[in-house]
Amino acid sequence: MNSEKPDLPVNVPLDLAPIGSWPATRHVFDPLSADAIAMAWAAQRPLLVRGEPGTGKSQLARAVAQTLGRVFIAEVVHARTEPQDLLWRFDTVARLGEAQAAAGRLPGPDQPDPLDPQRFLSPGPLWWAFDWERADECFRQSRHRGNRPPQPAGWTPDRGCVLLIDEIDKAESDVPNSLLEVLGNRSFAVPWSNTVVGQASNCALPLVIITTNEERELPAAFLRRCLVLQYDLPADLVPWLIDRGAIHFPTCAREVLETAANQLVQDRADAREAGVTPPGQAEYLDLLRAVTTLAGTPGEQLELLAHLSHFAYRKFRDGEAPA
Repeated sequence: MNSEKPDLPVNVPLDLAPIGSWPATRHVFDPLSADAIAMAWAAQRPLLVRGEPGTGKSQLARAVAQTLGRVFIAEVVHARTEPQDLLWRFDTVARLGEAQAAAGRLPGPDQPDPLDPQRFLSPGPLWWAFDWERADECFRQSRHRGNRPPQPAGWTPDRGCVLLIDEIDKAESDVPNSLLEVLGNRSFAVPWSNTVVGQASNCALPLVIITTNEERELPAAFLRRCLVLQYDLPADLVPWLIDRGAIHFPTCAREVLETAANQLVQDRADAREAGVTPPGQAEYLDLLRAVTTLAGTPGEQLELLAHLSHFAYRKFRDGEAPA
């Protein structure tokens, strides 16, 4: 079992390879996030990463997975997410269709039951995280498969995974509450199969990272079971943004990085005064990507900044902006 302490490189740019729908990008672990990951591993608790959108909360989990050579399993929560979606999924519509198609016909003695519930059952992200091999067996037996997490080259289940449960504040309170017992016991019962999925004894415990944009208050009992990392943008934002911009776009002139950063600070202030969500690091990087793609020289890029910055930064109606 791979149970080595997480060794994350601090203040070193890390190139993240594309995985699934996640594009290639760069990440830098700061000392705070590296310490939080190490504590989550040692305390065997989920790490709740909270902060405004666009600060790199989700990317943290992906960077940890790549650095530690673990499988990256991601589940984005939304308003219709049910607690069981994180454990298993059952395709009731497909089974009803099979029942209607098979009405009045019985399977032969050597034929599988077309309505066997396990044919319509597929593993959810926590099933993959706790016991990859049994999840893979369920996945291969199911006629209605979900998504199988991509595996890094040379990975084996004993190395474990990093599980990202993204934007949990989008769900109703019963979703985070449902995780208390599952994460505490590292097991859950699977309906229809009379089995219990538990943490595989020969596998490293999953590192569970949960993010919230704090659009909805999370239950107090859930917060008590988590370690919490607050991802705040620094008070002195301009030099911090310039450093981040230089990491992602090393050929971009400092004057361009600084001008884009100063414009972001101004538009953040306007957005707060208008009572809307302010732009952040993600919008800053989007703007830099656009101007470095569309223009070759610093002078041309600065000219483009003046024309394009409002597309990335000012996402509120003009009437909402302060006079």
